[in-house]
Amino acid sequence: MDEKHGSRAAAVFDALGADYEKAFAGSAAHRSSLEWLLGRLAPGSRVLDVGSGTGRPTAETFVAAGHEVLGIDVSPVMVELAARQVPRASFRCDDIREVPLPDASFDAVCVYFSLLQMSRDDQVRLLRRLAQALKPGGVLAVATVPLDVEDVEGAFMGQQVRVTSFTVEDFSAMVTEAGLSVLSEESCLFTPSHPDAAPEPHLFLHCRREEAGAA
Repeated sequence: MDEKHGSRAAAVFDALGADYEKAFAGSAAHRSSLEWLLGRLAPGSRVLDVGSGTGRPTAETFVAAGHEVLGIDVSPVMVELAARQVPRASFRCDDIREVPLPDASFDAVCVYFSLLQMSRDDQVRLLRRLAQALKPGGVLAVATVPLDVEDVEGAFMGQQVRVTSFTVEDFSAMVTEAGLSVLSEESCLFTPSHPDAAPEPHLFLHCRREEAGAA
């Protein structure tokens, strides 16, 4: 695994801190995605939030609805913010690529924009592991910036980042090949609320791990 990707991502999001939350607070597509997940969870479900950031809005939304949340983020600053802002959730500072994920241990998994600084191979491997970590019938929401780019340097909210992603078609195929059924998708153009931000395409996929024996 590319350790540099993890340390670079940590540095970027350590620097952004609470500014990231403010910049994306206006994302209607993110809120809609959370509502989609909430509508499919039984009371007291267990949720994994990959790249949990400041804990808002994702972890906060789920704990407010009575669910159990584990957030994993590579940024120590983000984890500290999240633990303070959403004390009823559990947060862990770690690289999700290194975290053991027992099979069928979560009812839902959220992966909002947390793949973009990983290599394509790592994204493929991680999505397969996350699919396996879902209980049969469990749901997963994943969001990305759908571009055909690989390890390209750019600016994001004043920070230099290296980004890897896929086209909409290739990203959807990767999710399906991971063992998930795509039930719905939403594409939109979103401009983060930050002076150094530019409009960016967003893709949200809402998926399910099929029940054992399902056709």
